[in-house]
Amino acid sequence: MTPWRTRQRLVAGERAPWLLLLAAARVVATAIAVFLLLLQPVRPGLAILAGYGLVSAALILLSPRLRRSPVAWVADSAITLALIAASGDWRSPFFMLWLTSLALPAVQLPLRRAPLVAFLAVGAYLIVAFVGGPAPGRIQPLTSETLVNHLVLPVVCVLGLAYASDALRRAQLERVRRERLAIEAERQRIAWELHDSAKQRLHAAHLIISALEDRVDPPLDATVQRAVIELESAAADMDTSLAELRSPLEGRPLHEALAARAAELSSRDTPRVEVTGTAPPLSPLVAAHVYRISCEALTNALRHAEATQIDIVVEAIDDGVRVNVLDDGVGIPLRQRPHSTGILAMQSRAASIGATLSIRPRSGGGTHVLVDLAPNGGGP
Repeated sequence: MTPWRTRQRLVAGERAPWLLLLAAARVVATAIAVFLLLLQPVRPGLAILAGYGLVSAALILLSPRLRRSPVAWVADSAITLALIAASGDWRSPFFMLWLTSLALPAVQLPLRRAPLVAFLAVGAYLIVAFVGGPAPGRIQPLTSETLVNHLVLPVVCVLGLAYASDALRRAQLERVRRERLAIEAERQRIAWELHDSAKQRLHAAHLIISALEDRVDPPLDATVQRAVIELESAAADMDTSLAELRSPLEGRPLHEALAARAAELSSRDTPRVEVTGTAPPLSPLVAAHVYRISCEALTNALRHAEATQIDIVVEAIDDGVRVNVLDDGVGIPLRQRPHSTGILAMQSRAASIGATLSIRPRSGGGTHVLVDLAPNGGGP
């Protein structure tokens, strides 16, 4: 994930309050322009063109790709400047609407680029005022204060929004960093406790029961040997859990961690596992839970599905993520196995982060596990 894309994702979220404020400001600016134009019966056609303000506000809300596009920013500013020129006066009713077109670049570009955006905006406005004003080729402000206000407002708007957005980004990055450190510290504490207590007791139990081998009656010897095998398996599972507990993602994006886990579990004797798609930046806590749920689904498919192909599809959905684990195996059993702690753990993890977990038959045979952390839910 490049710094540019990371910066875009961290602009207080795709559905953040600033986005609603921007759309509301655009609607209000349009309403003001229409009201002022209706007081000028010589230009009634411009009131119809003001509908662009409402349409663009809707597009800003509905299209994340559009509001992240520099081409769209330039086009939006050019259209609103054209409305100013068409009104025949640089003190146009569309001036406030044009100011709102500067908000998207101001909050999404780095702070160091904000002065350049402000300079270009003021320059473009001066050109429109000079070429298309009431006296083409020269500017005739009613007072010097009026001209200064029209030139200062874009600078204040751009720099103020850029500074606030940069402060929010830095605060969010710091929150994510603190959260990651807290989670790592908690994992380390749990790992130490398991290693120093539970694992030592497990080894002690293994030594005690191992000492009984070949010393008990034949009917019990098979039970003792089975207990020794189970304790050895439990110790191996605990070692694996301790290793993963210490560093589940190691700072990697979710899709890279899943691909690495799939590679670890794949062999010539197992189904083919393929991981596709990319995940957006997630908080360490959310990423760890989604990773654990996906790995449990993958492990279940490898152990029980008798599949030949397992696909893990990661989808970035605005400020959320969906992970689909699909196999072509025997499908879901009619009855859940008793003490199926794996599924219970998956459900608990999903609930803890506000995600939706569904386990259902796959079309064409097999199983489809979906963990959905997207704003609107759903899935393929």
